[in-house]
Amino acid sequence: MKKQQTGFTLIELAIVLVIIGLLLGGVLKGQELINSAKAKSIIAEFKNVQVFIYGYQDKFRALPGDDGNVAAHLNGATLATTGGTVGNARIEGAWNSTTLTDESALFWQHVRLAGLATGPTNTAAADFLPNNAENGRLGVQSWSAAFPTITGMSGSYVVCSDNLSGRLAKQVDANLDDGETSTGSVRAVVSGTPGAGVAATAVVDGNIYTVCMTF
Repeated sequence: MKKQQTGFTLIELAIVLVIIGLLLGGVLKGQELINSAKAKSIIAEFKNVQVFIYGYQDKFRALPGDDGNVAAHLNGATLATTGGTVGNARIEGAWNSTTLTDESALFWQHVRLAGLATGPTNTAAADFLPNNAENGRLGVQSWSAAFPTITGMSGSYVVCSDNLSGRLAKQVDANLDDGETSTGSVRAVVSGTPGAGVAATAVVDGNIYTVCMTF
């Protein structure tokens, strides 16, 4: 007797392929939603820094981090002792400084104690310095011609966010500026490689970038 051969019919194979297609589509859609949420979070952070600065100025006639009378303005606040000259109307120290007595680092304590932002006010807290949705550093400083992270920019202040994928870098620029990561008020460079902004056509989705915005 001949053995009867068993296997998948064309209908069964078609059903399997449809199921695989639906699963892949769901995964891709889910990833797209995650990326969109991350982009919105990073964009909001860039906008919020502007609100923090102008809100603090309106309230105390000083800049957060640079406030020479911060002890009188805010209970428990720390006066900056490094990173620049206190009270000279500039947020000095690098945006990504880890020196907790720098003006750019104490910026975060001052805006939180002022009720403008949420987060720990104790500089010893492990999460005192803020991170973005990609666990990269978020920071701000006054802009100057010597600003090293991205050359050719201009403005009064510069806020930067690190460790962003190329896809996110382009989304942030498209939302906040002109969509070209080498020009305008929002620009991007490969993380750890200071210099001129990278053209949008050269930004690789899977690579890691630092994005800065001047205002």
